[in-house]
Amino acid sequence: MKAILGKKIGMTQIFTEAGEVIPVTVIEAGPETVTQIKTVETDGYDDVQIGFEDAKPQRIN
Repeated sequence: MKAILGKKIGMTQIFTEAGEVIPVTVIEAGPETVTQIKTVETDGYDDVQIGFEDAKPQRIN
């Protein structure tokens, strides 16, 4: 599976040489961190949890 993990910053538009307007979404894509790996042996399924932004201090164990 291919994907981009990011946060939407906003919308803008670009213009082609023919003068057509193309709407685009601006996305902030940054380094991702693997925060948890689940396996069939421990959880009953395979999965990977990925984090994108810094966590708030009160949410960290």
